[in-house]
Amino acid sequence: MYFHKQELQFKSTPDKPDAVYARKLQEVLGGQYGEITVAMQYQFQAWNMHIPGKYRDLVFGIGAEEMGHVEMLATMIAQLLEKSPLGITEDAVQADPTVAAVIGGTDIQHGIVAGAGARPVDSMGNPWQGSYITASGNLLADFTANANAEMQGRVQVARLYHMTDDAGVRDLLSFLLARDTMHQNMWATAAAELREKGIEDFPTPSNFPQSKENQEVNYQYLNFSDGAEAANGPWASGPSFDGKGEYTYHDGPTTSSPMPPPTHPDVRFYGTTEIPNVVEKTAGTVQDKLNKE
Repeated sequence: MYFHKQELQFKSTPDKPDAVYARKLQEVLGGQYGEITVAMQYQFQAWNMHIPGKYRDLVFGIGAEEMGHVEMLATMIAQLLEKSPLGITEDAVQADPTVAAVIGGTDIQHGIVAGAGARPVDSMGNPWQGSYITASGNLLADFTANANAEMQGRVQVARLYHMTDDAGVRDLLSFLLARDTMHQNMWATAAAELREKGIEDFPTPSNFPQSKENQEVNYQYLNFSDGAEAANGPWASGPSFDGKGEYTYHDGPTTSSPMPPPTHPDVRFYGTTEIPNVVEKTAGTVQDKLNKE
């Protein structure tokens, strides 16, 4: 059950309008690592979780907070657009609003579609996608993905911080940066506890028998580049991260297999093959008559 309280978690008021920056801010709202993504990612992880208790409560709670971050950014974007000019004033481009918007760096659909409001899109106008979210049901995989999402999001917010001198915008970004700091640490802590308590471990999923995987290559570093320095990394020799193997280094693959011949699917897929066209056409006619669909 959701209940909306008409308050913001933190103030979201710019000092002045800025339609160009509103477009930039769309990235951390509706981009791949934006607030919509993490809000929905955490909610679906909670709904899909198979274990009761603190981990489920954690994900539900942070998912709800992230919905508040969606609201703060959408509110900020709307205020950045509220008193922004509709176009550029130079006569050379004002005659064509589309050209004016492109030259000015604004998002045309902020005005045409949203009526000077935020949209569930990234900074290039690409719609937010549900495929951005990770909710596998495996807590170590999901919590690690969550830490990555918070890292990528914080990188983008940090970049945006330097793209404006608006004190009001920077106040909001400063708050979001701080919350991303907490969330990165929180997910890393939760992932570490899963390993310490033996609930999950590397390699994930840890309850799949490693005896069923190819034992010859499971801890091999295979160098598919002409760069040689990777051989000096800790991943190339010594004990593996999961403590279950020993790393080895190899220049190139240690296995090979002949390439199978080209496939020949049903001729009614109409792919081009080396078989004469008339033969394929006849074969298709016969298959039709035999009702081999």
